[in-house]
Amino acid sequence: MERKLFTALQGDQAEKLNDSLSKQGFRRSQNVLYRPSCSECSACLSARISVADFKLSKSQRRTNRRNDHVVRRATSPWASEEQYALFRDYLDQRHADGGMADMDVFEFAAMVEETPIRSRVVEYTDSNAQNRLVGVCLTDVLDDGLSMVYSFYSPGLEAQSLGTWMILDHIEIARDSGLPYVYLGYWVPGSPKMGYKARFSGLEVYRGGVWQKMRDPAAYSADTHPLSTDPIAEQVANISLPGIKPANG
Repeated sequence: MERKLFTALQGDQAEKLNDSLSKQGFRRSQNVLYRPSCSECSACLSARISVADFKLSKSQRRTNRRNDHVVRRATSPWASEEQYALFRDYLDQRHADGGMADMDVFEFAAMVEETPIRSRVVEYTDSNAQNRLVGVCLTDVLDDGLSMVYSFYSPGLEAQSLGTWMILDHIEIARDSGLPYVYLGYWVPGSPKMGYKARFSGLEVYRGGVWQKMRDPAAYSADTHPLSTDPIAEQVANISLPGIKPANG
């Protein structure tokens, strides 16, 4: 059964809490931070790219060239009808059976706008098609990097590898801003839908309470042994909060 650790993200310390827990494998969803904590599975590994260690592959260089006509525009976290239309198209074509498939325009607006921290909507438009919106990423600005909270793009542009290019562009934004990491969310060994994350050099995964450089992706397994995860009370005790030492410290 799926299980998560979560906490509300609110108050004057919201940004510090988000910064701290993001470094410990948590992700933000509106006003909540969460981390998978299944009782008999530790397959979901938080992943981030070390900007200093990242090197473009030949394939990624080609992806950059295929998207040299795409223009980036960063805005405040405010939802638009154009964004929602693209979001619906993306879900209907690629994730029709997913947990967000029934999200309406009001829920979409809440996902984008309900943020107590420093967030941006990064829009991507096609300069060859009258600046049509082709991609969007809701991005959090952390003290040590950028967190790609949720991204979507035109499903008709698969040949451009637009999803990969949006990650490459965030690496450039982080580098230009002097930020060391780009957080990608979770990676699950053996998952075809998440395999693209392992194709980025400089990838690190959060495992056993520490960030470690990604080895050969094939060397990882979706660990489902009952003893593969610490008891929930021990996990909570090991969480470090701003200004507070872990309970076991």
